Amino acid sequence: MTIAEVHAAIQAAANASRPVDLRGADLHGVDLTRADLTRADLSDADLTGAKLRGANLTDANLAGANLVRADLSDADLTRASLRDANLTGTKLHGADLSDADLTGAKLRDADLTRAKLVSADLACADLISADLTHANLTGANLIRADLTGANLRSADLARANLIRADLNDVNLTDANLTRANLTDANLIGANLTRANLTDAKLTDANLTDANLTDANLIGANLILATLTNVKLSGADLTRAVGVVKKQA
Repeated sequence: MTIAEVHAAIQAAANASRPVDLRGADLHGVDLTRADLTRADLSDADLTGAKLRGANLTDANLAGANLVRADLSDADLTRASLRDANLTGTKLHGADLSDADLTGAKLRDADLTRAKLVSADLACADLISADLTHANLTGANLIRADLTGANLRSADLARANLIRADLNDVNLTDANLTRANLTDANLIGANLTRANLTDAKLTDANLTDANLTDANLIGANLILATLTNVKLSGADLTRAVGVVKKQA
C-alpha cells in the first residue's frame, strides 16, 4: 500500500467509527507518527522500519506482525496483542505496553528503556540482549522468557513471574524484585548488585557466579538454590530461608 492509501484507509475507518483493517498489509517504512490506530487490525502486517512514534495503538491487534527495527517510541500499546510478533531491534523507549500480550514475541536487541510493561504477558518471549533500563515490569508474566544478556538496571520487577526464566549474565543492578517469583530461574553470572529481593522466591534458582553484593534478600526463599561462587558481601539475609545445593 502507498502512504496515501494507508492514510485514506485510516481516515475512512475513523469516519465510519470502526477500527481500520490492515491485516497482512505491506507497510514497511510507512510513517504513522502519532497516528490514531486504536483497535486497528495489523495482524501479520509488514511494518519493518515503520515510524510509529507516539502512535495510539490501544487494543490494536499486531499478532504475528513484522516490526523489525520499527520506531514505536512513546507509543501507546495498552492491551495490544503482539503475540508472536517480531520486534527485533525495535525502538520502544517510553512506550506503554501495560496489559499487552507479548507471548512468544521476539524482542531481541529491542530498546525498552523506560517502557511501561505493567502486567504485560511476556511468557516465552525472546528478550536476549534487550535494553530494559528503568522499565516498569510490575506484575509482568515472564515465565520461560529468555533474557540472556539483557540490561534490567533499575528496572521494576515487583511481583513479576520469572519462573524458569533465563537470566544468564543479565544486569539487574539496583533492580526491584520485591516478591518476584524466580523459581527454577537461571541466574548464572547475573549482576544483582544492590537489587531488592525482599520476599522474593528463588526456590531451585541457579545463582552460580552471581553478584549479590549489597543486595536486599530480607525474607527471600532460597530453598534448594544453587549459590556456587556467589558474591554475598554486604547482602542482607535477614529472615532469608533455604537449603543450598552448592556453595563455594
